[in-house]
Amino acid sequence: MSISNHHDDDALQFVDEDFSITEKQGMGKDWPVLIVDDDPDVHSATTFALRDITILGRGIEFLHAYSGAEARQLLQLRKDIALIFLDVVMEKENTGLEMVKVIREEFGMLEVRIVLRTGQPGYAPELQAIRDYDINDYKTKSELTLTRLVTTLTTAIRSYDQLATISASRRGLRMIVDSATDLFGRRGLENFAAGVLTQISALVRLSPEGLIAAKAETAPHHTHVDDEPVIVGAAGKFRDWINHPLHDLQDKKIANALRQCLEQRCNIIDESCTTLFFSTSAERDIAVYLNTGEPLTAMDTQMLEVFCTNIAIGFENVDLFQQLNAYAFSDLLCNIPNRTRLLQIIAEQRQTGSAGWTIALVDVDHFSEINDALGHENGDRLLRAVAERLRGGLNKETILARTAADTFAIFGKNDHIDPLQLQHLFDTPFAVSEYFLRVRGTIGLATLDNGQNEQTALQHAHIALNRAKNDLRGRYCSYAAEMETETESRLTLLHDLRAAIEAQGLELHFQPQIDLHTGKIVGAEALLRWNTPQGMIPPDRFIPLAEYSGLIIDLGEWVLRSACIEAKKWHQNGFPDLRIAINVSMVQFRSPSFVKMVKQALEDIAIDPHLVELEITESVAMEGAIGLENLLNQLRGLGVMLAIDDFGTGFSSLSYLQRLNVDRLKIDRSFVNTLGAADAQTSIAEMIVRLGQNLKLTVIAEGVETEDQAQALRQLGCQEAQGFLYSKALPASQFFNWLKAH
Repeated sequence: MSISNHHDDDALQFVDEDFSITEKQGMGKDWPVLIVDDDPDVHSATTFALRDITILGRGIEFLHAYSGAEARQLLQLRKDIALIFLDVVMEKENTGLEMVKVIREEFGMLEVRIVLRTGQPGYAPELQAIRDYDINDYKTKSELTLTRLVTTLTTAIRSYDQLATISASRRGLRMIVDSATDLFGRRGLENFAAGVLTQISALVRLSPEGLIAAKAETAPHHTHVDDEPVIVGAAGKFRDWINHPLHDLQDKKIANALRQCLEQRCNIIDESCTTLFFSTSAERDIAVYLNTGEPLTAMDTQMLEVFCTNIAIGFENVDLFQQLNAYAFSDLLCNIPNRTRLLQIIAEQRQTGSAGWTIALVDVDHFSEINDALGHENGDRLLRAVAERLRGGLNKETILARTAADTFAIFGKNDHIDPLQLQHLFDTPFAVSEYFLRVRGTIGLATLDNGQNEQTALQHAHIALNRAKNDLRGRYCSYAAEMETETESRLTLLHDLRAAIEAQGLELHFQPQIDLHTGKIVGAEALLRWNTPQGMIPPDRFIPLAEYSGLIIDLGEWVLRSACIEAKKWHQNGFPDLRIAINVSMVQFRSPSFVKMVKQALEDIAIDPHLVELEITESVAMEGAIGLENLLNQLRGLGVMLAIDDFGTGFSSLSYLQRLNVDRLKIDRSFVNTLGAADAQTSIAEMIVRLGQNLKLTVIAEGVETEDQAQALRQLGCQEAQGFLYSKALPASQFFNWLKAH
């Protein structure tokens, strides 16, 4: 056979030869081979001669370019070419050499094999040029018999296959290495799995296409309703299935192969696919599905098994980092984002525009008391129940996070966050073990603007939450700029309060308590006062600060001891039966050492406990119901008397009041101010007096300022009173002089 073109010097001649191809016919994609030559006959002859050739189980796909310019255009579109037959002389005498430079340097095609052909030996490239341009072979067209052409083609394709395999392997390894720097990110496991797929595919000379499935616990961030394995990595056409459970996969054959592999804990190999099993030391099984198209050879199978065994430790490391990531960005108790992750989410939203978004902080009221009374396990159950209810009541686009022990954060669009709706979620009691707990939530809200960073936004929500707590628990409050000024003022005041306590700059004043029927002085209430160079700071300003900061614990002990010491002086100087009444904060009651502290103070001062009365407010008695009865019983066991202050303002449960072991009810001044006006206030005062009589409790009225009020109280049956009618609160020395004068 001979084929020639019209140029005798470019003649491409093939002699008749007995040539057979022994390569295995396969199912793979054909090898792309580009012919670049300005002679159409060369294209035809080459295509004809190599039309039935198969190499490594794959046929040949011929591509054609008739000039350097056409070759450039084609190479911009095709980067998968295995071999280029390149004519040296085309538009110019060195067009072929210029194209080599373009291929290697401009297009970065390093694996493609290049065979230069010329029919003009005088234009042959120098040896240095062949080395510099990475030219793989050089032939004159007259040298290329059919045998030599096939040999050149086979050698070049095999060389390309090896280089491509090495390159793909290197890319797979690079993906695995690169994923190590991303292990703390959400896609670390996915990147690692993709790298593994690329590496495995390179080992068996396949295009990267497959799936990696793992048991659900391998990927803690993935959400699914059961223990169905999850697709943690995928390549090729399967890429979109990452993070999906296996039962979502449309191709049930593949899903069943992966599931069977994991269940049977062994490799599964059939005619068209291979599914490999390997297990980590943590017993978290992994299955890898490869669309091989045909069974793997025994050598390939052994190689993959060795690879999977070695790479298993890589999955263990990735899994460890995923767990660390969960600890860093997730609240594991409630399975929601934590504060760190919330700040990230807010920052991400700011990048796309934060206008129209709100942060709401929801604080579970009196959680610490529930924790102390019912135990931490039940406290955790309550938090999970609150998180579940909040999550169920929120828009799907709204983020729920836990930012503190008993504080949840809600981040979403303004119209998706309604504080009243959030409060209604607390209307139904929470079932916790055998308890049905009725708790409330206090809410602080802040809207975002484009000028805020995430830290500032969260701080504003905290300021609003603290304001809501200070105003009244179970309420909500939205941030306003003036709150920040007030907060700064509060911090300054708190600093001054600390200094005053350390310098003993606070003092006690005493207001007498009078028997309404005899006019006899029966006791006195100790009231804390803070006098500064700028004037007197009212207790309703600094006491909440002391409670909030924890200073009230030490301050409360000082008040108790100082009041008892002063009362001891009265007893020793002519007033042996005078009672001292001391207010106690709920924060003090929460202290585990409160009873012990009271006991120690009584012993140290050696005062008669029956002359010491501890006052708690009605709201404290009602809101702190859990464990309060036991605490009051312990205090009564020390011999002290107990009173409920501000009675009538908290709408107490009468049945609960009966269970409290107290001695005295104190009518709030708001019900005393309008006595005699024939309105509901008189009725409430009368009700309290009758309630006290029925429960055999002494009733004392505070804020008595006129004789008419005193007379009205006497007529109602109230036993005791205190107020400006008798005396204002006086410093210790003045009070003692008042005692002696009366």
